[in-house]
Amino acid sequence: MEVQERLQDVVSRIHAAEKAAKRPKHAVSLVAVSKTFDADAIRPVIEAGQRVFGENRVQEAQGKWPLLKGETPDLVLHLIGPLQSNKAAEAVALFDVIETVDREKIARAISAEMKRQERTLRLYVQVNTGLEPQKAGIAPKDTVAFVTFCREELDMAIEGLMCIPPVEENPGPHFALLAKLGRECKLDRLSMGMSGDFETAVQFGATSVRVGSAIFGSR
Repeated sequence: MEVQERLQDVVSRIHAAEKAAKRPKHAVSLVAVSKTFDADAIRPVIEAGQRVFGENRVQEAQGKWPLLKGETPDLVLHLIGPLQSNKAAEAVALFDVIETVDREKIARAISAEMKRQERTLRLYVQVNTGLEPQKAGIAPKDTVAFVTFCREELDMAIEGLMCIPPVEENPGPHFALLAKLGRECKLDRLSMGMSGDFETAVQFGATSVRVGSAIFGSR
């Protein structure tokens, strides 16, 4: 199957999941995760109509996205991997959405860079729903307080919440927890679900899903 066919298959599956969950068509947006793939591998997906992409690393994204955005100006780029504060300036300059705001230090760095560069990015707080020590994200019990801190102390408009459930666990309870935290924070945007579980995420209220290997193939 060609990459364009795989993209269309994923889009069709999202629409079917929306219908099954009695949600409106196009309620869920697709973030095509292009990490580890070069510009030549990404262009056919852009040509097929996809406009929203996700990358894990600032440095890798810098090697391909300025060129791709120059060719297709309406692309939207999400940072979906952990961000170090020393990369905040480059991240704010290149990305349109940062989904991995997860601690005070990085929130302050992003806030300062947005003011300095006069760029307003869309921001998500990453929640470590499984409390995995090796994984980024704020603890569920600290989420409401952290979102409040970002809004009130730093004047940051947080758009939504994001999570990556533990690989070996049923993702449903993690998606349900993120949706509950979203309601408590009065946030209606939820970034959750990847290639193996995005249909489940749609059922639990995802507004965007991050799909890589189901579109681009194995890395």
